[in-house]
Amino acid sequence: QGQLVESGGGLVQAGGSLRLSCAASGFTFRINAMAWYRQAPGNQRELVARISYGGSTNYADSVKDRFSITGDNAKNAVYLHMNSLKPENTANYYCQADSMASYWGRGTQVTVSS
Repeated sequence: QGQLVESGGGLVQAGGSLRLSCAASGFTFRINAMAWYRQAPGNQRELVARISYGGSTNYADSVKDRFSITGDNAKNAVYLHMNSLKPENTANYYCQADSMASYWGRGTQVTVSS
């Protein structure tokens, strides 16, 4: 059974940077794409960034100039590099993977103080 474990969240001041990591394990079939979603209290979960096995990426408009998603197929890992963080980026960030099914991690909290 595939598992995703996120790390790297924390408290950062506005304008700062964080790198989130997601490690995948236990997958029987190839992971075709991995993504980062986020959910703030009272809001719906939304896509932040996605990367395919071939390296194609797409981003939410609100982050495309500040965030970068990278992946390591050999390690089954994905990273989210977040720069120029804003208080409105505060949320629980979830890793998601598409394989034979959709898998989710438990999330890592990112808090940006003003």
